[in-house]
Amino acid sequence: MGSLTDAVVLDSVTKRFGSQAAVNALDLRIPSGIIQGIIGPNGSGKTTTLRMILRIYQPDVGRVQVLGGWEGDAADDRVGYLPEERGLYLRMKVRDVLRFFAKLKGNRRPDADIQRWLERLDATEWSHKKLEQLSKGMAQKIQFIAAVVSRPELVILDEPFSGLDPVNMELLREAVLELRKNGTTVLLSTHDMEVAERMCDRIFMIYRGKKVLDGTMDEIQSQYGEPVLRVRMANHAMPDVSRIPEVESIHANKPYYELRMNRLAARGDILRALVQQGDVDHFEIAKPRLHDIFVRIANPSSEPVEETTSV
Repeated sequence: MGSLTDAVVLDSVTKRFGSQAAVNALDLRIPSGIIQGIIGPNGSGKTTTLRMILRIYQPDVGRVQVLGGWEGDAADDRVGYLPEERGLYLRMKVRDVLRFFAKLKGNRRPDADIQRWLERLDATEWSHKKLEQLSKGMAQKIQFIAAVVSRPELVILDEPFSGLDPVNMELLREAVLELRKNGTTVLLSTHDMEVAERMCDRIFMIYRGKKVLDGTMDEIQSQYGEPVLRVRMANHAMPDVSRIPEVESIHANKPYYELRMNRLAARGDILRALVQQGDVDHFEIAKPRLHDIFVRIANPSSEPVEETTSV
Protein backbone atom coordinates (compact mmCIF):
# COMPACT_ATOMS: atom_id res chain seq x y z
CA MET A 1 0.00 0.00 0.00
CA GLY A 2 1.10 3.58 -0.60
CA SER A 3 1.34 6.45 1.80
CA LEU A 4 0.63 10.17 1.62
CA THR A 5 4.30 10.69 0.76
CA ASP A 6 4.19 8.45 -2.32
CA ALA A 7 3.53 10.00 -5.72
CA VAL A 8 3.25 6.62 -7.46
CA VAL A 9 2.66 3.10 -6.16
CA LEU A 10 2.57 -0.10 -8.20
CA ASP A 11 1.10 -2.93 -6.14
CA SER A 12 1.88 -6.43 -7.52
CA VAL A 13 1.22 -5.24 -11.07
CA THR A 14 1.21 -7.61 -14.05
CA LYS A 15 0.51 -6.66 -17.66
CA ARG A 16 0.32 -9.24 -20.42
CA PHE A 17 0.17 -8.98 -24.19
CA GLY A 18 -1.04 -12.35 -25.38
CA SER A 19 1.06 -14.99 -23.63
CA GLN A 20 3.92 -12.55 -22.91
CA ALA A 21 4.12 -10.86 -19.50
CA ALA A 22 5.64 -7.44 -20.27
CA VAL A 23 5.52 -6.63 -16.55
CA ASN A 24 5.38 -9.38 -13.97
CA ALA A 25 4.25 -8.92 -10.33
CA LEU A 26 5.93 -5.53 -10.07
CA ASP A 27 6.00 -3.61 -6.79
CA LEU A 28 7.29 -0.05 -6.83
CA ARG A 29 6.93 3.02 -4.63
CA ILE A 30 8.04 6.45 -5.81
CA PRO A 31 8.19 9.10 -3.06
CA SER A 32 6.85 12.57 -3.80
CA GLY A 33 9.22 15.39 -4.68
CA ILE A 34 12.15 13.35 -6.01
CA ILE A 35 13.72 12.56 -9.37
CA GLN A 36 13.10 8.85 -9.90
CA GLY A 37 15.24 7.24 -12.58
CA ILE A 38 13.69 4.42 -14.59
CA ILE A 39 16.15 2.32 -16.59
CA GLY A 40 16.13 -0.97 -18.45
CA PRO A 41 17.15 -2.48 -21.78
CA ASN A 42 14.84 -2.38 -24.78
CA GLY A 43 11.97 -4.80 -24.38
CA SER A 44 12.32 -4.97 -20.59
CA GLY A 45 8.85 -3.63 -19.76
CA LYS A 46 9.89 -0.04 -19.08
CA THR A 47 7.52 1.60 -21.58
CA THR A 48 4.64 -0.61 -20.45
CA THR A 49 5.31 0.48 -16.85
CA LEU A 50 5.26 4.16 -17.82
CA ARG A 51 2.01 3.70 -19.76
CA MET A 52 0.36 2.07 -16.75
CA ILE A 53 1.44 5.00 -14.57
CA LEU A 54 -0.06 7.29 -17.24
CA ARG A 55 -3.18 5.05 -17.23
CA ILE A 56 -2.90 4.52 -20.96
CA TYR A 57 -2.77 0.82 -20.07
CA GLN A 58 -4.62 -0.85 -17.22
CA PRO A 59 -2.88 -3.72 -15.40
CA ASP A 60 -4.26 -7.22 -15.76
CA VAL A 61 -3.39 -7.93 -12.14
CA GLY A 62 -2.60 -5.53 -9.30
CA ARG A 63 -3.23 -1.81 -8.85
CA VAL A 64 -1.56 1.48 -9.74
CA GLN A 65 -1.84 4.52 -7.50
CA VAL A 66 -0.99 7.94 -8.95
CA LEU A 67 -0.98 11.09 -6.78
CA GLY A 68 -3.09 9.42 -4.12
CA GLY A 69 -5.72 7.89 -6.40
CA TRP A 70 -6.14 4.26 -7.37
CA GLU A 71 -8.53 5.21 -10.17
CA GLY A 72 -8.14 7.81 -12.89
CA ASP A 73 -7.67 8.39 -16.57
CA ALA A 74 -4.89 9.31 -18.97
CA ALA A 75 -5.96 12.97 -19.16
CA ASP A 76 -5.18 13.79 -15.52
CA ASP A 77 -4.34 17.52 -15.45
CA ARG A 78 -1.84 16.94 -12.64
CA VAL A 79 0.43 14.76 -14.80
CA GLY A 80 2.76 16.05 -17.52
CA TYR A 81 4.35 13.77 -20.12
CA LEU A 82 7.27 14.16 -22.51
CA PRO A 83 7.15 11.10 -24.83
CA GLU A 84 10.24 9.63 -26.44
CA GLU A 85 8.60 10.03 -29.82
CA ARG A 86 7.99 13.77 -30.00
CA GLY A 87 4.63 15.01 -31.22
CA LEU A 88 3.95 18.70 -31.89
CA TYR A 89 1.76 20.47 -34.42
CA LEU A 90 4.43 21.52 -36.88
CA ARG A 91 2.45 24.25 -38.64
CA MET A 92 1.48 26.02 -35.43
CA LYS A 93 3.60 28.78 -33.95
CA VAL A 94 5.54 27.99 -30.77
CA ARG A 95 3.61 30.28 -28.45
CA ASP A 96 0.27 29.12 -29.85
CA VAL A 97 1.07 25.43 -29.42
CA LEU A 98 2.23 26.05 -25.84
CA ARG A 99 -1.02 27.89 -25.06
CA PHE A 100 -2.94 24.95 -26.51
CA PHE A 101 -1.17 22.36 -24.35
CA ALA A 102 -1.41 24.53 -21.24
CA LYS A 103 -5.16 25.07 -21.61
CA LEU A 104 -5.65 21.39 -22.43
CA LYS A 105 -4.24 20.65 -18.96
CA GLY A 106 -6.28 23.29 -17.15
CA ASN A 107 -3.94 26.31 -17.14
CA ARG A 108 -6.37 28.93 -18.46
CA ARG A 109 -4.00 31.89 -18.20
CA PRO A 110 -0.66 30.42 -19.23
CA ASP A 111 1.12 33.38 -20.85
CA ALA A 112 3.30 34.24 -17.83
CA ASP A 113 4.33 30.60 -17.41
CA ILE A 114 5.05 30.27 -21.13
CA GLN A 115 7.23 33.37 -21.12
CA ARG A 116 9.13 32.24 -18.03
CA TRP A 117 9.92 28.84 -19.53
CA LEU A 118 10.88 30.29 -22.92
CA GLU A 119 13.35 32.58 -21.17
CA ARG A 120 14.53 29.76 -18.89
CA LEU A 121 15.42 27.58 -21.88
CA ASP A 122 16.78 30.38 -24.08
CA ALA A 123 13.99 29.96 -26.64
CA THR A 124 12.26 33.37 -26.61
CA GLU A 125 13.44 34.43 -30.05
CA TRP A 126 11.73 31.37 -31.54
CA SER A 127 8.35 31.97 -29.89
CA HIS A 128 6.68 33.32 -33.08
CA LYS A 129 8.21 30.74 -35.40
CA LYS A 130 6.36 27.70 -36.67
CA LEU A 131 7.44 24.38 -35.18
CA GLU A 132 8.52 23.14 -38.60
CA GLN A 133 11.16 25.89 -38.68
CA LEU A 134 12.87 24.73 -35.48
CA SER A 135 15.96 22.57 -35.13
CA LYS A 136 15.55 19.18 -33.49
CA GLY A 137 17.10 20.44 -30.26
CA MET A 138 14.92 23.56 -30.10
CA ALA A 139 11.79 21.53 -30.85
CA GLN A 140 12.75 19.22 -28.01
CA LYS A 141 12.95 22.14 -25.59
CA ILE A 142 9.52 23.34 -26.72
CA GLN A 143 8.08 19.85 -26.18
CA PHE A 144 9.53 19.91 -22.65
CA ILE A 145 7.85 23.25 -21.98
CA ALA A 146 4.57 21.81 -23.26
CA ALA A 147 4.89 19.01 -20.68
CA VAL A 148 5.51 21.29 -17.70
CA VAL A 149 3.76 24.59 -18.48
CA SER A 150 0.55 23.49 -16.75
CA ARG A 151 2.48 23.12 -13.44
CA PRO A 152 1.87 19.37 -13.04
CA GLU A 153 2.56 17.61 -9.76
CA LEU A 154 4.07 14.62 -11.58
CA VAL A 155 6.17 14.85 -14.75
CA ILE A 156 7.18 11.81 -16.79
CA LEU A 157 10.16 12.46 -19.08
CA ASP A 158 11.04 9.74 -21.60
CA GLU A 159 14.59 10.28 -22.95
CA PRO A 160 14.44 14.08 -22.54
CA PHE A 161 18.12 14.66 -23.39
CA SER A 162 18.32 12.53 -26.53
CA GLY A 163 20.06 14.38 -29.35
CA LEU A 164 20.77 17.58 -27.42
CA ASP A 165 24.13 19.31 -27.65
CA PRO A 166 26.03 19.79 -24.34
CA VAL A 167 24.87 23.39 -23.83
CA ASN A 168 21.18 22.63 -24.30
CA MET A 169 21.49 19.41 -22.34
CA GLU A 170 22.79 21.41 -19.38
CA LEU A 171 19.96 23.95 -19.73
CA LEU A 172 17.38 21.17 -19.67
CA ARG A 173 19.13 19.35 -16.83
CA GLU A 174 18.98 22.48 -14.69
CA ALA A 175 15.30 22.90 -15.59
CA VAL A 176 14.55 19.36 -14.38
CA LEU A 177 16.40 20.02 -11.13
CA GLU A 178 14.33 23.20 -10.72
CA LEU A 179 11.15 21.16 -11.03
CA ARG A 180 12.29 18.97 -8.14
CA LYS A 181 13.28 22.03 -6.09
CA ASN A 182 9.74 23.33 -6.50
CA GLY A 183 8.21 20.06 -5.28
CA THR A 184 7.38 18.33 -8.56
CA THR A 185 7.93 14.59 -8.74
CA VAL A 186 9.92 13.66 -11.85
CA LEU A 187 10.08 10.22 -13.45
CA LEU A 188 13.11 10.21 -15.72
CA SER A 189 13.38 7.33 -18.20
CA THR A 190 16.78 7.17 -19.87
CA HIS A 191 19.33 4.90 -21.51
CA ASP A 192 22.10 7.30 -20.49
CA MET A 193 23.49 5.80 -17.30
CA GLU A 194 25.65 8.86 -16.58
CA VAL A 195 22.54 11.07 -16.62
CA ALA A 196 20.71 8.70 -14.28
CA GLU A 197 23.69 8.53 -11.94
CA ARG A 198 24.16 12.31 -11.80
CA MET A 199 20.54 13.42 -11.53
CA CYS A 200 18.36 10.81 -9.89
CA ASP A 201 17.59 10.55 -6.17
CA ARG A 202 16.50 6.96 -6.65
CA ILE A 203 16.92 4.51 -9.53
CA PHE A 204 14.63 1.67 -10.54
CA MET A 205 15.66 -0.91 -13.14
CA ILE A 206 13.30 -3.34 -14.81
CA TYR A 207 14.61 -6.40 -16.64
CA ARG A 208 12.53 -9.13 -18.26
CA GLY A 209 9.46 -7.57 -16.69
CA LYS A 210 10.78 -7.68 -13.12
CA LYS A 211 12.37 -5.22 -10.75
CA VAL A 212 16.10 -5.85 -10.38
CA LEU A 213 17.30 -2.53 -8.92
CA ASP A 214 15.51 -0.10 -6.63
CA GLY A 215 17.31 2.34 -4.37
CA THR A 216 19.65 5.29 -4.12
CA MET A 217 22.91 5.19 -6.07
CA ASP A 218 24.85 4.59 -2.84
CA GLU A 219 22.57 1.67 -1.95
CA ILE A 220 22.88 0.17 -5.42
CA GLN A 221 26.67 0.51 -5.41
CA SER A 222 26.83 -1.14 -2.00
CA GLN A 223 24.66 -4.01 -3.20
CA TYR A 224 26.47 -4.65 -6.48
CA GLY A 225 29.88 -3.17 -5.88
CA GLU A 226 33.07 -5.16 -5.49
CA PRO A 227 36.27 -3.74 -3.98
CA VAL A 228 38.17 -1.95 -6.76
CA LEU A 229 41.22 0.27 -6.51
CA ARG A 230 42.02 2.72 -9.29
CA VAL A 231 45.79 3.21 -9.55
CA ARG A 232 48.23 5.14 -11.75
CA MET A 233 51.96 4.75 -11.38
CA ALA A 234 54.27 7.72 -12.03
CA ASN A 235 55.95 5.90 -14.91
CA HIS A 236 52.53 4.75 -16.28
CA ALA A 237 53.66 1.13 -16.03
CA MET A 238 51.29 -1.68 -15.13
CA PRO A 239 51.71 -2.52 -11.43
CA ASP A 240 53.10 -5.96 -10.70
CA VAL A 241 50.40 -7.58 -8.58
CA SER A 242 51.77 -11.11 -8.75
CA ARG A 243 53.18 -10.71 -5.23
CA ILE A 244 50.15 -8.91 -3.77
CA PRO A 245 47.81 -11.73 -2.68
CA GLU A 246 45.01 -9.30 -1.78
CA VAL A 247 44.58 -8.41 -5.49
CA GLU A 248 42.52 -10.91 -7.47
CA SER A 249 42.81 -9.30 -10.91
CA ILE A 250 44.00 -6.21 -12.77
CA HIS A 251 42.90 -4.58 -16.00
CA ALA A 252 43.65 -1.37 -17.84
CA ASN A 253 41.12 1.45 -17.90
CA LYS A 254 43.32 4.23 -19.28
CA PRO A 255 44.88 6.26 -17.83
CA TYR A 256 44.45 4.01 -14.78
CA TYR A 257 44.74 0.38 -13.81
CA GLU A 258 41.88 -1.11 -11.84
CA LEU A 259 42.75 -3.67 -9.18
CA ARG A 260 39.98 -5.95 -8.02
CA MET A 261 40.55 -7.02 -4.43
CA ASN A 262 39.22 -9.69 -2.17
CA ARG A 263 36.90 -8.35 0.49
CA LEU A 264 39.40 -8.89 3.31
CA ALA A 265 42.08 -6.76 1.65
CA ALA A 266 43.64 -3.89 3.59
CA ARG A 267 44.09 -0.89 1.30
CA GLY A 268 47.12 0.28 3.23
CA ASP A 269 48.96 -3.00 2.64
CA ILE A 270 48.32 -2.74 -1.10
CA LEU A 271 49.48 0.87 -1.21
CA ARG A 272 52.71 -0.01 0.59
CA ALA A 273 53.34 -2.85 -1.87
CA LEU A 274 52.80 -0.50 -4.80
CA VAL A 275 55.09 2.19 -3.37
CA GLN A 276 57.88 -0.36 -3.29
CA GLN A 277 57.54 -0.55 -7.09
CA GLY A 278 57.77 3.21 -7.66
CA ASP A 279 55.95 6.50 -7.13
CA VAL A 280 52.16 6.28 -7.06
CA ASP A 281 50.41 9.23 -8.71
CA HIS A 282 46.83 8.11 -8.11
CA PHE A 283 45.25 5.73 -5.61
CA GLU A 284 41.50 5.64 -4.90
CA ILE A 285 38.70 3.28 -4.00
CA ALA A 286 36.48 3.26 -7.09
CA LYS A 287 32.73 2.78 -6.79
CA PRO A 288 31.12 0.83 -9.62
CA ARG A 289 29.45 2.95 -12.28
CA LEU A 290 25.76 2.49 -13.01
CA HIS A 291 26.77 1.64 -16.59
CA ASP A 292 28.81 -1.33 -15.36
CA ILE A 293 26.03 -2.52 -13.05
CA PHE A 294 23.49 -2.21 -15.88
CA VAL A 295 25.66 -4.24 -18.28
CA ARG A 296 26.32 -6.86 -15.62
CA ILE A 297 22.57 -7.37 -15.10
CA ALA A 298 21.38 -7.01 -18.68
CA ASN A 299 24.18 -8.86 -20.49
CA PRO A 300 22.36 -11.37 -22.72
CA SER A 301 24.92 -14.06 -21.80
CA SER A 302 24.31 -13.68 -18.08
CA GLU A 303 22.19 -15.97 -15.98
CA PRO A 304 18.59 -14.89 -15.25
CA VAL A 305 18.52 -12.24 -12.54
CA GLU A 306 16.35 -12.76 -9.49
CA GLU A 307 13.83 -10.05 -8.66
CA THR A 308 15.10 -7.69 -5.99
CA THR A 309 13.41 -5.86 -3.18
CA SER A 310 14.01 -2.21 -2.47
CA VAL A 311 17.37 -1.49 -0.83
